[in-house]
Amino acid sequence: MVQSLRRRARAWWQARHPLSDTHQMGQRNIYILPSRPGVFYCMTLVVLLLASINDQLSLGYMLTFLLAGAGFASMHATHANLRGLSLDLKSPQPAFAGDDVQLEVRMHNSGRARYGIGIQVRHGKEAEPAWADVPAQGHSLLQLRCPAAVRGLMSLPQLRVWTRFPLGLFGAWSVWRPQARVWIYPRPEQPPPALPGQAASSGEGQRAATLMVHGQDFEGVRTYRQGDSIKQVLWKKAASTPDGQLLVRETLAPASRQRWLDLADTAGLDWEARLSRLTAWVLLAEQLGQSYGLRLGGQELAPGHGPAQRQACLELLAAAPLEPLR
Repeated sequence: MVQSLRRRARAWWQARHPLSDTHQMGQRNIYILPSRPGVFYCMTLVVLLLASINDQLSLGYMLTFLLAGAGFASMHATHANLRGLSLDLKSPQPAFAGDDVQLEVRMHNSGRARYGIGIQVRHGKEAEPAWADVPAQGHSLLQLRCPAAVRGLMSLPQLRVWTRFPLGLFGAWSVWRPQARVWIYPRPEQPPPALPGQAASSGEGQRAATLMVHGQDFEGVRTYRQGDSIKQVLWKKAASTPDGQLLVRETLAPASRQRWLDLADTAGLDWEARLSRLTAWVLLAEQLGQSYGLRLGGQELAPGHGPAQRQACLELLAAAPLEPLR
């Protein structure tokens, strides 16, 4: 019975707050309660009312009802400070385990100015909120940090949008469940170890003289493609072309120079340390501009270089199972 009630309550909560990278605040998703000062304020009003009734004080009635009216006006202003705001989340960039994921939230206001808007990451122990004011008919930007302790594809935690403006007697808040997920890569080993030596398999040596891949030896020029190194761009030629088209050096290298980053080369370490070493090798090979491939158990990524190759290798390492591969 209890489990059934919990499931129903969870389903109701998730339906009321669906996963989305945008958040529109209105009557259905804004909640408001008295703050701690607000509770004492209400208790003071009760004491004043009882004293006024007991002593039949007309001025006491007037003061009590005046303060009560100010409290109700404060409650309305606090709720209205959130109502009508819309928020959206910029796609977060991947991070390494142990670092923080940087979240960038944009607030859009189509009405009057809003003050004292806070956004808080609800991830374990709640962090301090980031605060901002949103001008009338304007926008505001908030940057948050979310801890990323474990590698893998991480779902973003809930965000809490809240305010106590203007008097702090009431707190209004709304819960936002972002839909975006972000890759958390294994933390690279520090300092990075030297890259493993290249051992060509049997049969590759005879083809090495004829089989060529992108490398360092100059061959010619071609148009720029996404992922090409900026160092390869021929800026003088680009300046002389009528449309300013970018040209890059076409380089080749023997296939025997291809470097394989293999899980087998990390034997002797525990599982997470092996993934950390492979991560460090990927970053080092990319930094050196070398062509590299990745072998992780039964999975293999063909040699290449550039941002796309780096991303593919790091995502493969991040998605590795928790148990060691054989």
